[in-house]
Order: sequence, then C-alpha cells, then structure tokens
Amino acid sequence: MSQLQIHAATGPAAAPLLHSNDPNEIQRQLQLRGIRFERWPAREALPEGADQEAILTAYANEVGQVQRSGDYPTVDAIRMTPEHPDKASLRAKFLSEHIHAEDEVRFFVDIKGLFCLHIGDEVLQVLCEADDWIAVPAGTKHWFDMGSEPLFCAIRFFNNPEGWVAQFTGDAIADRFPRLD
Repeated sequence: MSQLQIHAATGPAAAPLLHSNDPNEIQRQLQLRGIRFERWPAREALPEGADQEAILTAYANEVGQVQRSGDYPTVDAIRMTPEHPDKASLRAKFLSEHIHAEDEVRFFVDIKGLFCLHIGDEVLQVLCEADDWIAVPAGTKHWFDMGSEPLFCAIRFFNNPEGWVAQFTGDAIADRFPRLD
C-alpha cells in the first residue's frame, strides 16, 4: 500500500508530522508541493526475470500515453532483485541526495521503492508500490531507497536522451531519515 510521511527536515527524524496510506490524501499533499502522483493499474503480471524489452512491451499502452505528451521521449525499465550484483553500490548512489536538470518520472509496475523529497523545510517520504506513477520536477532535492534486498520494477521516463543524470548535493540529510528496510 502506498504511503506518505512528512517530516521536518531539520534535526533528527522524529515522529512524522503527517502519515497517510490514503491515495487521495497522498496525491493532494504531493500536489500542494508541486509533485504529481497518480494511481495507474499495473495490469500486466510480469514473469520472473522479465527483461527491459518484455517490461516495455507489456506496458506499451502506458508508455505511449506518457510519450504522447511529447515531454518524455526516452524510456527504459529498471528491475532490481536481491540477486543483482550491483545492488549495494546502486543503493548507495541513489541514497545520496541529488537533483536532476529534468523531471524524474516513474511508473512502478512491481513491488516498491521509497522516494524521499527534500522540499523547503520538509522531507516527504513516499513509499511507491505497484500502480504508483510519480513525477518529481527538475531541481527537486531527493533520494531513493530500494532497500538492502531490493525488489522492484519501474518504468522510467526522461526528457534527456542520456537517461538518469544526477547532480549530487553533498548533503548527508538522507542519513537522518528512516530507510526502506
């Protein structure tokens, strides 16, 4: 189940200021802060080990729907499992607060991942699961936790043909907040 927790960004993470599992409330709270969040049906059951081509083929209609806007011509799929040989290094990279010069748009089609958004004096932790579509505007400070034993699949949309390009802030803020594990 999707979840949103909002914390004060200063000091150590304490009890959240807001905690919700209601998709409508999550969407409302994120929209107030310029983040798009929608629930789409992840209708295709992916076979274990499905590669990028199989994932994009299974979700061709959803990919087309997003790409028809003209904003995100580049698309790929990422699937992480506990057996992935680079899981520790990828987790460490994604856990470092960063920004992008473009929007970060994801459609989660399987399991879950934790987006953490540092907006002003708040940290919003959005647990995204299958059916969640999120669009984080360019320049938004954030990090992502896939957990120590990752198990998720997401379709990623880019308006940069190079794909995922991050500018790290050097702030260790992510170390003060709960992780996915």
